[in-house]
Amino acid sequence: MCAGTGAANNLVRSLRAGDGSLRIVGCHSDQFFLKKSSADRNYLLPSARHPKFGDALRGLVERERVGVVIPTTDDDVALVSGLRKTLRSRVFLPHPDTIALCQDKYALAQALGSAGVPVPATWAIGDRGDVSALFRTDGTPPRLWCRARRGTGSVAALPVTTAAQLLAWVSYWEDMRGLPSTEFMISEYLPGRDFACQTLWQNGRPVLAKTSERLSYFGGRGTPSGTSSIGGLHKMVRAPAVVEASLAAVRAIDAHATGAFSVDLKENDEGCPLVTEINVGRFLTGTSIFDLTGKHNMSLTYVRLALGEPVSISEIYDVVEDYYMVRDLDALPDIFHAASLGEGIEDARGDLAETRV
Repeated sequence: MCAGTGAANNLVRSLRAGDGSLRIVGCHSDQFFLKKSSADRNYLLPSARHPKFGDALRGLVERERVGVVIPTTDDDVALVSGLRKTLRSRVFLPHPDTIALCQDKYALAQALGSAGVPVPATWAIGDRGDVSALFRTDGTPPRLWCRARRGTGSVAALPVTTAAQLLAWVSYWEDMRGLPSTEFMISEYLPGRDFACQTLWQNGRPVLAKTSERLSYFGGRGTPSGTSSIGGLHKMVRAPAVVEASLAAVRAIDAHATGAFSVDLKENDEGCPLVTEINVGRFLTGTSIFDLTGKHNMSLTYVRLALGEPVSISEIYDVVEDYYMVRDLDALPDIFHAASLGEGIEDARGDLAETRV
């Protein structure tokens, strides 16, 4: 779904790399995006808000004999989840309650914290009056992280140090973008390394996990936060503590977890990785680095699990190190190993040649 977007085309690339015989069908309600789709066949659907959307998707599934429907956005995850009982295809998604919980970042933080999973200290904003009271509370960190409870792409995210900054930011979004103050949350600011742990589950059993670190952010320089959920430079890393926290987080919210759970974590000032959110039911937009490195292609494994095919993976954590992925506007994500970094590059730095890249 959402064919033609970066996330969907990355997924298509991964699936073809894993099994070239797969027949991939794409769909989107935007004809311009659909024109960019790399799927084998593409269909224009009505808007998801249109009352006939469900019928159109069901018709497409039947016409093309679709084996499994794979959503690529949070909205599509919720949409397909609601239609799962009427689609004549397989879906490989968590329980609807799990999806709803993960798509509310504040509710998720509360649930994980109550279960003993490491998460940043988090507060909800009931109204604007709650903000000043929060900064007067003893023990409140000097810097806090403000963001929307729902959405992707670090929407409305901003580090703040005063109540005035926070009030101005929330007021702006409320007045100019129609996002009420009750849709904001505040959490402990985490200054450390930024990780992604993409995992696959089947009936409460973890099947596969991989970890990467975001070293820079796509478009980060143009945002007030200086960051983004979309990395500009990723690196595959060995991070057992990240995997441990991620698996604990998924187990805490769903004893029968099924499908993809892509966990974001960031280190606090003590170097402990804390869970900041779970992208539920879908892969990260940069799934290429998890699929095209290591022993197992995660996207292909997802499809095989969804179709009920046997999958035998002895080591859940597929450790991959020193592979990098570079992403930029209008460019296909490129993946390379550290050992090949200098290939095809001539060093013209002269006396600066010993400077580390």
